Amino acid sequence: MDISVVVVSWNGKELLRRCLDSLFASAGVSLDVFVVDNASKDGTPEMVRREYPQVTFIENKENFGFARANNQAIRQAHGEYILLLNQDMRLHPDTLEIMARNMRERAEVGVAGCHLVSEKGETVPHVRRFPALRDQAAILLKLPHFFPRVLDRYLMRDFNYARDFAEVDSIRGSFFFLRREVIQKIGLLDERFFFWFEEVDYCQRVRCAGFKVGYFGNAECVDYVGRSAKTLSRFKAQKIFTGSMLKYFRKWHPAWQWVILVVLRPIGLVIMWLVDAIHSKLPLTLPSPPRGEGTPIVPSSPMRGED
Repeated sequence: MDISVVVVSWNGKELLRRCLDSLFASAGVSLDVFVVDNASKDGTPEMVRREYPQVTFIENKENFGFARANNQAIRQAHGEYILLLNQDMRLHPDTLEIMARNMRERAEVGVAGCHLVSEKGETVPHVRRFPALRDQAAILLKLPHFFPRVLDRYLMRDFNYARDFAEVDSIRGSFFFLRREVIQKIGLLDERFFFWFEEVDYCQRVRCAGFKVGYFGNAECVDYVGRSAKTLSRFKAQKIFTGSMLKYFRKWHPAWQWVILVVLRPIGLVIMWLVDAIHSKLPLTLPSPPRGEGTPIVPSSPMRGED
């Protein structure tokens, strides 16, 4: 088997159907596909069983989050490569064939992403530097909504997405192409992360193990950019996002930086609570910076199962 694909679903039946149809239209590679459902209430389990009998379906009776749900399938996967794919993604027929070829040509790459585009064909920025205190503090205080350039370094706004290959710090978890050897060496996703930052943590671990994190611009995938996440309130999304941020800093950064973020977090949550309260009565007119994980009022990461 060339590639084992794992899709975590959560209340996104139509998005999942589109995603699976694109997967099974893939050419040039052999696939086994896993769908792990995190207690969807929209008929997703019934749809998968009825329409996609070739899928290995794992149904959770409660929401286990992104990392734990992916790990359930990874333990059963046998592919040379493993792709973690969000339900709101649509592949081109040659996406996986190109990615598999790229990885075989670059044995030093342990995990890689591809060129993500919107429905309109516009590039979706997703390559990031590893989080630093100053950018995450700015996100907590919502400074990017008023001073968008404060995150230029973190969001790598000058990154050239047209290049065929680049070594980067981290890539979006919505299309996360892993080499099996890496999983055997460093293990599964860290299940302490319920949603958000689990892919950043894994990229850190990949680099610490001596592999590279890669971006391949010659393969493309359509990203519907957080359609599922929009079902969450801003406050709840920020509570989950900032909780994962603290876990990440406690694991990878000095304790004093974690303490600063702990102090700032309530400020950010109060702001989100107020925004939700205002938004329930009036249209929100705050300026929004270019999309990037953690920068919009509602994080742009697709819901992976709450997500």
